[in-house]
Amino acid sequence: MLTRILSVKFLPFIGAMTFIVVLSNFLVQFPVEAHLGNLNFADLLTWGAFTYPIAFLITDLTNQRLGAQGARRVVLVGFVIAVILSVWLATPRIAIASGTAFLLAQMLDVAIFERLRATAWWRGPLISSVFGSILDTALFFTLAFATPFAFLGQVDGFVGELSPVLGVFSFEAPRWISWALGDFGVKMLVALAMLVPYGILRAKPGGKAIKVST
Repeated sequence: MLTRILSVKFLPFIGAMTFIVVLSNFLVQFPVEAHLGNLNFADLLTWGAFTYPIAFLITDLTNQRLGAQGARRVVLVGFVIAVILSVWLATPRIAIASGTAFLLAQMLDVAIFERLRATAWWRGPLISSVFGSILDTALFFTLAFATPFAFLGQVDGFVGELSPVLGVFSFEAPRWISWALGDFGVKMLVALAMLVPYGILRAKPGGKAIKVST
């Protein structure tokens, strides 16, 4: 089984997935320190918001080329490797939150993409990324920063400080809620942008999906 998973055709996808998830888990710890007028982006975004959505592109390309079963294998291997490395690069709590959100969101992405495989080429990657991002954002930020899950590990008090929601509204909430909303907004923009490389890469030689059982 391990030999099949680590065969040459899987390695590029596993490597790309591991790199993106570990990088995102590291970058999510750093808010975007920039201002636009009175808007402080540190109240709105972390750098991880810009890299993590690429994981959905990798999953969808794997699904398109190797089928749903192949995509699930890549997700599982990427999950194990990324969680182990993330404990080292980030914190155990971030690793647990990221691993849980990643595994469930990516599996949802695979399932939705597979159902939409026979429809217009853009529909599968776009719709699966939208629903996967909703689940991923909700799970990750709640597990990583919400007070009820403090038993998973302490985090910098900065993330729990009250601040204007999205940096502009008059009512306040813990800063991580604005991060979650900002993160989701970026994910939607990136999901649209990723349709371009997806459309190009799916058309390259070898882009036809391998027929495998699901």
